[in-house]
Amino acid sequence: MGEIKMLERRLLNQCLADIQALPNVEVELIRIEPSGNVDSRIDALAEVRVDGRSSTLLIELKSSVYPRDVREMLWRIRNSVEDIKDKRSTKQVVNCLVADAISPGAKELLQNERVAYFDSGGSLFLPANEIYVYVDKPPPKRMSKTIRSVFEGRRARVTHAILMHEEDWFRQKEIALEAKVSPALVSQVVNQLARFEWLVSRGQGPRKERCLTEPGALLDAWKAQLSSERPLTMRRYFVPTSDIDLLVRTFSRVCEANEAIYALTHEVAAQHYAPFLSTIPQVRCRMVTDEAARSVLEQLDARSVDHGANLVVIDVDSARELLFREVIDGSWIASPIQVYLDLIRGEGRAKEMAEHLRCEEIGF
Repeated sequence: MGEIKMLERRLLNQCLADIQALPNVEVELIRIEPSGNVDSRIDALAEVRVDGRSSTLLIELKSSVYPRDVREMLWRIRNSVEDIKDKRSTKQVVNCLVADAISPGAKELLQNERVAYFDSGGSLFLPANEIYVYVDKPPPKRMSKTIRSVFEGRRARVTHAILMHEEDWFRQKEIALEAKVSPALVSQVVNQLARFEWLVSRGQGPRKERCLTEPGALLDAWKAQLSSERPLTMRRYFVPTSDIDLLVRTFSRVCEANEAIYALTHEVAAQHYAPFLSTIPQVRCRMVTDEAARSVLEQLDARSVDHGANLVVIDVDSARELLFREVIDGSWIASPIQVYLDLIRGEGRAKEMAEHLRCEEIGF
């Protein structure tokens, strides 16, 4: 009998228990084995019975699985199926991948190939005789952490810079300079994105280049990540004026006079990139929290309020969080990517405006 690790055995038991819990379904572990064919990598066989009809599960146990792993796996398991079919001609044979963590892209590929899978988060896909099971649950902590890490802190700046290149070829050194991080950190992020097949590479050594192949999927993943985060902390003020355009001009002028570092965002910024609303309710900005910012608020006679604000400030710790801003009509505006992500977390028609901005300006 072949040996499998404790974690793999636990996952295998958990998978079989979840299948056994299905109505009118029986499952039996036939054996744990190293296959006679080394390349097949079958770790266990199980039998699933539904209403008297049986299917054989060829189970492969893995730790983490990404799209690239699935593609490498498919050619092996097809050979394994033919081998088992010769020995068990009366039963349907179903490939089954049991892993601690399976990426969303890998799950999609497995579904398309009708390969069963189970992960430690409880997701289960089982297409077999007389039964079709699809249970989709949030990724386990290990996979969630891997995805989340490219959208946090300095890594988020790297991801942001890469998205700004859209489908252009770039070198890691360029991204490091733009994001103001080390080339080593860029390498880490690039390797993580490559695992999800969101980018490809060409060339070797210092001349090696990368290109995003799925910028939309990467932005969707960032958007999904924001749904699990706490709302942004905002300070709300009322400035004595009812004219939003005048407030934007005055705010920008006073910030420049005080050398305050800021970037307009949300609706007022989106309107610059892709006009959508007939009226803008308030001015929202990201602003470095320092003495210059306090001077700006004092000179604007901004009064802190709970309701009726026309100026909302999102505090940032460093100017590096505003690296990708640009001057439009005399005001610093956050990048379209940042504005989109801020709108996604907004209220009212903010989400609707976010999708308009993505369609008209971002383009993926």
